[in-house]
Amino acid sequence: MLLKKVNQLIRDKGYKISNIDSTVVLQKPKISSYIEEVKINISKILEIPHDKVSVKATSTEKLGFEGREEGVSAYAIVLLK
Repeated sequence: MLLKKVNQLIRDKGYKISNIDSTVVLQKPKISSYIEEVKINISKILEIPHDKVSVKATSTEKLGFEGREEGVSAYAIVLLK
């Protein structure tokens, strides 16, 4: 729901998402087998081609709150046109 709302706010300002590069930081669970599905879902929600969405996953090698499995972080860089 948040992604849909943000996409609408972007469109309301006259922009479109050109591409997105995102990283999820977590120790567990391992999500590598779900990355393609996540990319497809993001591309559908944002109404952009699947090949314009990059999703990566990494861990902090048991450091910080992610490494202690207390939470997850996510980062995204988006190019607007």
